[in-house]
Amino acid sequence: MIVVAGEALIDLVPSSQSPSLEGQLPTLLPRRGGGPYNTAVALGRLGSPTAFCSRVSTDAFGEALLHGLRGGGVDTSLVQRGGEPTTLAVADISPDGSAGYGFYADGTADRLFTLPPALPDGVDALSLGTCSLVLEPGASAYESLLRREARRGVFTALDPNIRPGLIHDPDAYRARFRSWLPDLALLKLSEEDALWLAGAGTGGSWDAVGAAAREWLGAGPAAIVITRGGDGLTVLTRGGGELTVPGERVTVVDTIGAGDTVNAALLHRLDAHHALSYAAVTALGADDWQDILRFAARAAAITCSRAGAEPPFATELAA
Repeated sequence: MIVVAGEALIDLVPSSQSPSLEGQLPTLLPRRGGGPYNTAVALGRLGSPTAFCSRVSTDAFGEALLHGLRGGGVDTSLVQRGGEPTTLAVADISPDGSAGYGFYADGTADRLFTLPPALPDGVDALSLGTCSLVLEPGASAYESLLRREARRGVFTALDPNIRPGLIHDPDAYRARFRSWLPDLALLKLSEEDALWLAGAGTGGSWDAVGAAAREWLGAGPAAIVITRGGDGLTVLTRGGGELTVPGERVTVVDTIGAGDTVNAALLHRLDAHHALSYAAVTALGADDWQDILRFAARAAAITCSRAGAEPPFATELAA
């Protein structure tokens, strides 16, 4: 089983029917979301045995979030509940389909997540990321979960999914990120996230991304996968390998949930290669990574072809 830990929230997404005239308010539609939540749903749709570990509100949004998990075949037995409201994220969709977010997260349920007992012995992998590793006090609990499970041999994956507006002390967060590296087997992040974490700014080059990734590899992970938008995905491995596959061409509606779909597709396909262990990832060859990355690129393209975080089902990828 794969456990995904982190926030579940509601994205408020502009309707395609919203007014475009200056000064008019858009119509916002609620959509289930949050990076870890989307990853768990995507894994469930792909057919991987998956459990979600988080703290979810008892309000109507929280009930809808749980309904979405169960509908995707995700085990919710590790979900904590609380009476605080659900976190809201207001999405701003650019003409190219990319999304920015404003968050309403003060005093919300997912921030009060507490460290659960040791995960069941049948857990093969733990995936974390996004706001859950930023917003205290829950961030420290998720960090403790990562360290504890890594040190008992669980395969660990991280997608930082940087939201700069939530990070009040960038240097402190970058130092905290580096402290997680020894406990990671797989690091997945976008090119933009890599530049931010490296302190290179949005105008940095791929050379700067590659240099940062090789430095991070030296601190722990067996592999780092970097998403590059239309340019596809690149993997860098601890043994010095580097491989890029192109992105799948598709008419982009928006990119909401695309990176989360990549997380799920990587874990699902690694499992198909019997590679949910540090040693097995280290042993993967170029042909293996070609298959894994192409699978992830196809899955992300399907998500980008429809509105909101709607990852594909296994049958869609088989087709």
